[in-house]
Amino acid sequence: MARTLSLLGATGSIGASTLDLIRHNRGDWQVEALTANCSAKELAALAIEFDAKIAVVGEESCLDDLRSALEGTGIEAAGGAQALCEAAARPVDMTVAAIVGCAGLAPTMAAVERGGTIALANKEALVSAGEILKSAVERAGATLLPTDSEHNAIFQCLAGNDIAQVRRIILTASGGPFRTLDAQALKSVTREQALKHPNWEMGAKITIDSATMMNKGLEFIEAHHLFPVGLENIEIIVHPQSIVHSMVEYRDRSVLAQLGPSDMRVPIASCLAWPERMDTPLAPLDLAAIGELTFQAPNEELFPATRICREAIEAGGAAPAILNAANEIAVEAFLSGQIAFTRITAVAQETLARYTAHAPGTLEEVLAIDAEARARARTALESSALV
Repeated sequence: MARTLSLLGATGSIGASTLDLIRHNRGDWQVEALTANCSAKELAALAIEFDAKIAVVGEESCLDDLRSALEGTGIEAAGGAQALCEAAARPVDMTVAAIVGCAGLAPTMAAVERGGTIALANKEALVSAGEILKSAVERAGATLLPTDSEHNAIFQCLAGNDIAQVRRIILTASGGPFRTLDAQALKSVTREQALKHPNWEMGAKITIDSATMMNKGLEFIEAHHLFPVGLENIEIIVHPQSIVHSMVEYRDRSVLAQLGPSDMRVPIASCLAWPERMDTPLAPLDLAAIGELTFQAPNEELFPATRICREAIEAGGAAPAILNAANEIAVEAFLSGQIAFTRITAVAQETLARYTAHAPGTLEEVLAIDAEARARARTALESSALV
């Protein structure tokens, strides 16, 4: 019998990878809901291809275009924030939560509160609202499967083992495209250069985060919430080949690593098929052709984002949500040509230093903190120059 699936964020990179896997295993899945921010024509085409029951755009202004594109198909069209949450709450076997940014918080929470199985690819859900989300998972009896390649690797390395036996979790990082540059060269990095990741095909925001190492810092925060081994027992190491996706060291000093191609279809397939495995259309890993795997310590002087994220989660409370929101604004400013590459992390750090808030206890409080942090970050940008 086919399993049912809703995909939140169908037109992004994670959405495209998920749908490619479903396309190659078409008889195993029945698509319930597909969502996008807008991209009405693209969303409609996907809804038709996969015979979805409903297609939803987050931007209500795009709803008329979606309805026009779906006219005569029998597929329901809806739009707006509430419609996203209603789609996420539909009873399905698997919900893939892949909406980028804080726009994905409420739909992810709606899926969790239904008590289903969620393949989580929305970083902000754990970074900005980690304790709130974990409490909701526990209350609802939901199952959270990590879809980030690093956290999925850890999840696989933990399979069948007691987390109490873990001594250390090691997150690997590619180091991004600029890991060999000096401070002076980093100042002149262009948008086009930053969007060319050496190993991964990803969306613009996460690609820039990878270049600044902010992505790895945010993953450190996620790992803390997903795998309770203590902050002092989570480490980051640079691995330029992106073949080892993360490692787990046990009490006896055994280290288990998950290896695979640099392709998000691998961790997504792990979640879709869990607790079993599924075929993917990927070529096998050719270690002889790769030749060597290297590792080095991160350079936190040139790329301080990992240190800043570690300090934010150590501080706790609202700090991670503030940092995440400010970073999103800074990345947008860099992509629009407003600030230099080296100012991205600086703006995030300045916002975090100037704005504090009480620890959020509800999703509404998280979103209020997020909105205020974004406003503060925009103020910080006013004093930034493209130098």
